[in-house]
Amino acid sequence: MRNPSKRRRFDPAGPITGLFFLALASLFLADGLTDENVLPATTLLPVVLIGLGLVGTVRVLTRSRRRDLR
Repeated sequence: MRNPSKRRRFDPAGPITGLFFLALASLFLADGLTDENVLPATTLLPVVLIGLGLVGTVRVLTRSRRRDLR
């Protein structure tokens, strides 16, 4: 059982991951609702891959904040 008086530190990985996927979803939604391409595939693919790399890096760097050691 957790100690209720122990304060948990803020983990930025969740909000950063959420913002990335919301931005990505908005790009795909805008692309689907318009007749023209918002971003060409040659630009969208590197943006997605770089974003996934950044999200993964943030999650690895903040892993110790999510771990509950007993």
